[in-house]
Amino acid sequence: MATSVAGEGQHSLNGIICDTQAKKLTDLPTELLEHILCFPVLDHVDICNVSCCCKRLHDVCHGRGKVWGHQYKLRWPRLQMFYRQNECCDWLREYKTRHRVGIQIRRTVESISKRFFTEVPCVGQVLGDSFAEIESLGMPEHFCEDELLFILNSDKRKSLTLKYYAKKILYFLRQQNILRSLKTFMEQPADQQSSLEGAVLVDQYCNPLADVTLNSVSAQLDEIAEKVKKMLRIKNSSHPSLRIAQGDCLVVEDFELQRQLVSALNSVLYEQLQYKGNEFDYYNPLNSYIHQVLLRRTGIPISLSVLYMNLARKLGVQLEPVNFPNHFLLRWCQKPTVSEDIYDFVYIDAFGKGKQLTAKECEYLIGHQVTADYYSAISTTEVLLRMVGNLLNIGKRGEGNEKSYQLLRDSLDLYLTINPDNVQYLLLQARLYFHLGIWPEKVLDILQHIQALDPSQHGAVGYLVQHTLEHIQHKKHPVTPEEKKRSAPEHLEVQYSVGLIMKHKRSGYNCVIYGWDPKCTMSQEWITTMRVHQLSNGANQPFYNVLVQDGTCRYAAQENLEPHSAPLEIGHPEVGRYFSEFANTYYFANEELQTRYPEDIVETLGTVQELYHRLTPGLGNQDQASATDQNNHRATPM
Repeated sequence: MATSVAGEGQHSLNGIICDTQAKKLTDLPTELLEHILCFPVLDHVDICNVSCCCKRLHDVCHGRGKVWGHQYKLRWPRLQMFYRQNECCDWLREYKTRHRVGIQIRRTVESISKRFFTEVPCVGQVLGDSFAEIESLGMPEHFCEDELLFILNSDKRKSLTLKYYAKKILYFLRQQNILRSLKTFMEQPADQQSSLEGAVLVDQYCNPLADVTLNSVSAQLDEIAEKVKKMLRIKNSSHPSLRIAQGDCLVVEDFELQRQLVSALNSVLYEQLQYKGNEFDYYNPLNSYIHQVLLRRTGIPISLSVLYMNLARKLGVQLEPVNFPNHFLLRWCQKPTVSEDIYDFVYIDAFGKGKQLTAKECEYLIGHQVTADYYSAISTTEVLLRMVGNLLNIGKRGEGNEKSYQLLRDSLDLYLTINPDNVQYLLLQARLYFHLGIWPEKVLDILQHIQALDPSQHGAVGYLVQHTLEHIQHKKHPVTPEEKKRSAPEHLEVQYSVGLIMKHKRSGYNCVIYGWDPKCTMSQEWITTMRVHQLSNGANQPFYNVLVQDGTCRYAAQENLEPHSAPLEIGHPEVGRYFSEFANTYYFANEELQTRYPEDIVETLGTVQELYHRLTPGLGNQDQASATDQNNHRATPM
């Protein structure tokens, strides 16, 4: 690293006499060396190599922590929010810990596909043993999340299987954190529980991968409140609500002033911003999520009521939630003192553009009379139970696909966190897990809890216990999945292979093949219902398992499928379970799927070459290279 030296008394080209002693890089001041080592072109490997050169460079790299702090921030920028500015920290130790966590997380994620490919993966069940190993590292929890996000944000079309399980793990970990927050929320005194915070927690739990925070939702309500103030200022420039600053708790006592504010709120919310009840898509779960209500400006009675009630409270008017049957309402007391007379209140229909109703008019909404109890104000806990109950009912109404099952599981988790001893929903949760064939050990725990709460359920509990134990016993002796070779005589009629992107000739949907049978293997009832006998070859032809663009999984006859003329990505949530990469014109099967269909990858590459690359042979070479890279990746240990 020494510079060239001029002879004694010898002049350099610019006429300046050079030093007789050689100058070395290590003679530079520490601050300048640190600045050089923080250049973006240097990574952690370079820093390790530099630190091994000599004691001087080792001390510069490790002494004050600036170099490794720079490397840490460069590699994991998302983690900066967890450190105070200019915080004194052992950055090398932090770097090593985060690096070890990253390696362990990747090993865990990669191992899940091999262990659970043939089952419906339940992440809580999967992570039990794997994360005990990670927890033993003693690292901050946000390191795990950062590595999972790093995996998810890598090249969109590659590492699909890794991303599939990383997403499931991140979903589970965030939900566990939200449940802890919900339990803390429920432990607060009833008068300190905010319906808005509760609604945000419900939203976060059902959408753990979305960026939903109480601060962002509150900020949007503050923006609406400012619009209401602007409207109010036109009508009454001295209104006390105009003096309320964000975070202040002022109650407007005068009824005329309250009416002015409610009128301005209705004008802004329903006329200016065009909020409305979603009558045409009432059972869409998005109507129950507060961030979606704000985004789409539509919802159902309870979600719009939570929004309306919190806006009114910010502006000084106290409204109370009313658990009215089939139509959630708010009530507004018209007396200066506390009253329980139902006729002393005006009832506000947030779903009906803030319409104000008398007690009698409320009954017209539902078409029958109700007792005075239904007009009573309810607690925040009861608001949340009704909100989650709506999601439960939507999940039960679902089509039996993964999306509806996930909603049912999420809403059951929420309901039983709020009300853990509800036997009806505990039994539903046990039956759901049993039906899906997941987490049998947890099913037994739930059944034991049910038996302790209500011994009269012993019949249903006994039946489920017996079959769950059988399931656990069956899992101890797993059946090796059938290997299907195209070269077998009984498979010669199979024309298509896994990974090909297809189009359904009749229904027109786009899909990708992830499995096939030489003949239809469905029950006679299914064959009759789907009118398979009306096909020219009936059930006596190959049938294909396909992932459809709309998120469904279907079983299609060979005569109804044809290769897509312009292959495109299939936006199905289960793609990563079966495929590791989208290679422009087809999907590359992951290791587990290739084990089941060992001869299909060669067939797929041949079909793709023939169909799409005849005029552009270079593309075919790229696909072959992709296949080679995939196989080399599997052969190389981590």
